[in-house]
Amino acid sequence: MTDTIQQAGQAELPAIIETLAQAFQTDPALSWILPDPVHRQRALRSLFHVLAPADLRVGVALRSAGDEAASLWRAPGRAHSGTLEFLRTVIPLVATFGAALPRGLKVQASIDAHRPKGHFWYLHYVGVRPEHQGKGHGGRIIRAQTAVADAKELPCWLETATPENVPLYERLGFVTQAEWDLPAGGPHFWGMMRPAR
Repeated sequence: MTDTIQQAGQAELPAIIETLAQAFQTDPALSWILPDPVHRQRALRSLFHVLAPADLRVGVALRSAGDEAASLWRAPGRAHSGTLEFLRTVIPLVATFGAALPRGLKVQASIDAHRPKGHFWYLHYVGVRPEHQGKGHGGRIIRAQTAVADAKELPCWLETATPENVPLYERLGFVTQAEWDLPAGGPHFWGMMRPAR
């Protein structure tokens, strides 16, 4: 039921940051960027402390009522960050990634290169806390925003490096548009578009 999904404001961002930091601890792309799990655990909280407010400024943040799941969506036409946003986030990201920054930049550059141009809702991040995974929270929080997109006849786009997530996204109407590998043992990515219904 989508009635358990709420739009979040500034006051709810700490809970969203914690949900996403926990959810992405085993993400293939972030594990490749930050191979040490102890460093990754600290860095993910710092990363989402930067990204969540940035995405909220240009889109919406959603959370389930019990903070089982969270998502960050960038509004149509705002998928690509501009110069001002880059300048606002670059110093905190350098502090977050440290020596892993070159890998992080490679991942971001590959995502930017494969993301289409156009007018769509961009599902930047979605995650479910580990103890709540497999219970439908991820699907509910995604459907809450795809319903908004459908009402405006807009498509939605996402990327994932987690193979197990591809069938879930397909059940929600996303179709793979691109696949690519990062060099030097980097992760495999799927780029998926969900047409408006």
